[in-house]
Amino acid sequence: MKLIGSLTSPFVRKVRIVLSEKRIDCDFEIDIPWTENTQVGHYNPLGKVPVLLLDDGESLYDSRVIVEYLDTLTPVARLLPEDSRSRIMVKKLEALADGICDAAALAVMEGRRPPEQQSVEWIARQKKKVSVGLQVLALELGEKHWLVDEAYSLADIAAGCCLGYLSFRYPELSWRADYPNLARYEERLLKRTGFADTIPQDTITPPPKQTRLS
Repeated sequence: MKLIGSLTSPFVRKVRIVLSEKRIDCDFEIDIPWTENTQVGHYNPLGKVPVLLLDDGESLYDSRVIVEYLDTLTPVARLLPEDSRSRIMVKKLEALADGICDAAALAVMEGRRPPEQQSVEWIARQKKKVSVGLQVLALELGEKHWLVDEAYSLADIAAGCCLGYLSFRYPELSWRADYPNLARYEERLLKRTGFADTIPQDTITPPPKQTRLS
């Protein structure tokens, strides 16, 4: 298998962490979708990362699809509960974390447009989603160790990637001071190898690059 993605995407990071937790070997090709030489569109008609290329040539896209598939490959470190209600709660919180990331990314992209073309209202709307989303995430966590059933799951991976992305793109946000439980939670997550090894970083990549995930 081969994972295609960037070093800054929280959705690519989510897949990389799942691969680490599941101890699945996978090549990693760095490809940034908005560069001129990107090959992402050949594998995902939406032109987005992550993309997982399977050994039979099939491509999977959308991080939620990919991580659910990966969780079926081995019983090591099951990340989705078998109980239907718990599973839905995990997927719900994954969707919340992903939605916060989506809103944050949209605000970032709008802010990169020429000032005269930017919509202040659009940016404010996306930042409002981030703010309310964080409030709900903090309430869902409360004083628990993990988000669902006191068991580490895909919900925690998605939430951790969300917090990491906000720290990366919006270091001025005071979410750690506003939600000390989320700050402690992130500290716990960063002690895990998958999180420590995938902290977001800017990269300029002329040709796609391959590394190995294991």
